[in-house]
Amino acid sequence: MKHGVNGVALAVFVVFFLLVTALGFLAARWRRAENALNLDEWGLGGRSFGTWITWFLLGGDLYTAYTFVAVPAAVYAAGASGFFAVPYTILVYPMIFCFLPRLWSVARSRGYVTPSDFVRGRYGSRGLSLAVAVTGILATMPYIALQLVGIQAVLDVMGVGGGASANWFVKDLPLLIAFAVLAAYTYSSGLRAPALIAFVKDALIYIVIAVAIIYIPMRLGGFGHIFHSASQAYAQVSPATGKPRGELVSGAKSQWAYATLALGSALALFMYPHSITATLSSRSRDVVRRNTTILPLYSLMLGLLAMLGFMAIADGIGKGVKGYNAQLAIPQLFSNMFPSWFAGLSFAAIGIGALVPAAIMSIAAANLFTRNVYRDFLRPNATAEQETRVSKLVSLVVKVGALVFVLTMDKTVAINFQLLGGIWILQTFPAIVAGLYTRWFHRWALLSGWLVGMVYGTWAAWTVASPTQAHFAGSSKVIPGIGQIGYIGLTAFVLNLAVAVVLTVAFKALGTPDGIDETAPGDYTATGPQPSVPNQLPPYGDELPPVPTGGR
Repeated sequence: MKHGVNGVALAVFVVFFLLVTALGFLAARWRRAENALNLDEWGLGGRSFGTWITWFLLGGDLYTAYTFVAVPAAVYAAGASGFFAVPYTILVYPMIFCFLPRLWSVARSRGYVTPSDFVRGRYGSRGLSLAVAVTGILATMPYIALQLVGIQAVLDVMGVGGGASANWFVKDLPLLIAFAVLAAYTYSSGLRAPALIAFVKDALIYIVIAVAIIYIPMRLGGFGHIFHSASQAYAQVSPATGKPRGELVSGAKSQWAYATLALGSALALFMYPHSITATLSSRSRDVVRRNTTILPLYSLMLGLLAMLGFMAIADGIGKGVKGYNAQLAIPQLFSNMFPSWFAGLSFAAIGIGALVPAAIMSIAAANLFTRNVYRDFLRPNATAEQETRVSKLVSLVVKVGALVFVLTMDKTVAINFQLLGGIWILQTFPAIVAGLYTRWFHRWALLSGWLVGMVYGTWAAWTVASPTQAHFAGSSKVIPGIGQIGYIGLTAFVLNLAVAVVLTVAFKALGTPDGIDETAPGDYTATGPQPSVPNQLPPYGDELPPVPTGGR
């Protein structure tokens, strides 16, 4: 392990960081609208992005710095189970090909900015809309925090921050500077900033992965030696658990956990507010459809990225170091294997890979609060300008919260909350996706199902323990009635859906009021370039005013 500040790597890192900072502020002038004080402009980039901009934006949104650090770190720590991210990103794209164009169309037709806007309009329920909004905000906060964890991992390996003996301010000053820059250009430029920076981020990541997958095996004696080293390492028995450290190939006992985690993660990925925000920024329905067909290119990159976990083992990183943090394995691998200048470029790819999704996530969370909490419950008559100002301020608050989370809590806690966020966000799937195809579900049944899924998922995750953690030690548990270890989020989702179906039948039999659907059948296939209704939705209570109905 290297010690001290790597001056060359740090210099390259700083140069790229300054470059993207400049791009972030210049983005405010890029495709500038006549009236920037509108959530369509600040929060959705004017709904004007074409295929390639959207592709880079979604790639920068979904494949984050934490992906760059955590996926190979999971392979490094446990082996084959870390590859679950590859099949789940393959599964997700055929699914979203079916429903994302419909969501884009209805959002464009009705001026919806958030998924909660759609839920409120479809079911005529502020309560269900609030549940979806709160879930989205809660699930997004730890996700933003983990982007900062990714930056911290890079800074640690470069030796920046004064070392463990430095006071907290000196140690965390580089992270504070990065946060301040991120907050400033996001506030100024909105979604245009991460859209522009995503070009640099993705180009760097593809260059680093292409070089790493060829150059590092040459340095380590080839893939045969790498796999042999990994196999030996995984076979070693952990003193803490009394079991082998991991598996080079998943065994029969872990296949249920692997499959359910991949499926559950695929269902959850595009329920995250930042994924939907990037999608709604597209200028046409065809842009959305084209992106679902070319986004799998990132899955190829992800598979190669996961291989770096095996290479870190072959390089002996962390070997014999008690309590070694696996999150540092890949930055340390780059530091050991690459010349300092290319290591700096690699660190820049990870650091910029944190700035893009963190910006989009904070914007998405701010839009949810503004549209579905502030406007629905606090100020129903808010103007478009007031909404935008509130969103800008809330985006800062969200980032401050994430920063405090990272600086005051153990990193393991941040990871656990992100895993819990995945369980939570999956519970919004029935209300959002089912609503795009049918109005059969009763709004109160969906709300009840959501509550059951949230309570069960949180409780089940709380009860998962390990030798080093009493609670939230993982996201898998025995599936009731099956007896196999499976992903908690998927089990909670099944319970959620079952409750929604049963209660819908019951509420319909009792004749319980079902709210009014403001959407129309044509909204779900609309292709027009402009919203057919104003972005500023009219104020109304839980029961919507009479409007044309008939949405499918």
